[in-house]
Amino acid sequence: MIPELGKYAGAVLSAYGVSFVLLALIVGASVWRARNIRAQLKDIEDRLKAQRSQ
Repeated sequence: MIPELGKYAGAVLSAYGVSFVLLALIVGASVWRARNIRAQLKDIEDRLKAQRSQ
């Protein structure tokens, strides 16, 4: 099932590792940004509701 990589095993496996880490960082940054934007939108909506009720 696992292909024989021979002398390229180190390069291929390190490329997979770097790719995995970069993908994890991208997903983490996306989740973090989404949470921040959601909080900002909630603040804006709350301010608009407060202005309308005055």
